[in-house]
Amino acid sequence: MKFSPRIYIITLLMLGLGAVPLIADSIDEPFYTVLFSRMLILSIGAVSLNLILGFGGMVSFGHAVYLGIGSYVVGIGTFHAVEDGVEWMGNGFAHLGIAVAVSALAGLVIGAISLRTHGVYFIMITLAFSQMFYFIAVGSENYGGDDGLSLYMRSDFSGLLDLSNDNSLYYLNFAFLLASLYLSHRLTNSRFGMTLRGTKSNEQRMKSIGFPVFRYRLVAFVIAGAICGLAGVLSSNQTDFVSPAVMHWTRSGDLIIMTVLGGIGTLFGPVIGAVAFLLLEELLSGITEYWQLFFGPMLVLIVIFARGGIDGMLVALDRWWLHFSLKKNTKGD
Repeated sequence: MKFSPRIYIITLLMLGLGAVPLIADSIDEPFYTVLFSRMLILSIGAVSLNLILGFGGMVSFGHAVYLGIGSYVVGIGTFHAVEDGVEWMGNGFAHLGIAVAVSALAGLVIGAISLRTHGVYFIMITLAFSQMFYFIAVGSENYGGDDGLSLYMRSDFSGLLDLSNDNSLYYLNFAFLLASLYLSHRLTNSRFGMTLRGTKSNEQRMKSIGFPVFRYRLVAFVIAGAICGLAGVLSSNQTDFVSPAVMHWTRSGDLIIMTVLGGIGTLFGPVIGAVAFLLLEELLSGITEYWQLFFGPMLVLIVIFARGGIDGMLVALDRWWLHFSLKKNTKGD
């Protein structure tokens, strides 16, 4: 097998992410565990968005609504577990199951309506649904309203996991990221995934040869929503706080930027994009509070000169390495 710089860099990235808590503990900087844990959670959200955006061509501007649903499942559950003594509502397994089920149901309803439209109409309907859920959360005074809701406890996994320990939570996030990547890989390389890609390339042709395009897209929409709802559960446990802001349209925009920045329609692109986005945010925000003024032009340059995002740049690096190797071997002969 020939050496591939792209595979080498991606492998190094994943191994590095797996070693973050060990490195952070060795240098006595727990802050990095929390920072990279946030990257893992948003990577899961970006991976789920990439399933419909990168492989299905569905530009959802309301994908963060599922982050909010997952977050509020934990927030409301732990609130009643502490205030009313309903123990099962603080159970982590219940949180995961309910968040996935409610997010999938929301994805089914939103998808069934929005997928009957195309282009800008589809974008606006997904945005409208997201803002509707956002204002419902703002108006829920019992659960903090616009001020949000602090978690009195993290999800309880019956003693199997201690989420009060940041390292335990980090590795739970990392495990779910690996699981979401594996699921995405299996889906996109299956008959279902090939059909979904076909609908992105030429929807009318897929319809004409007998594929139920609407059904395939709806299933992808539901799966993406369920995975993102899972990320919401992890997010609320990470921050110990739930706020309507988590499902605002700007957060959906962040997920789109991460996906495009890393490489749309690629397996590891969303992970690369989430890590790059948050590292740049952390670096630039430490220099100036107007970090978006610098980040915006950088994103524009990447989009113009690297159509495939950072992953596209790595593919170009692979081609250059192959050309260099062949040229070197030819000279040696």
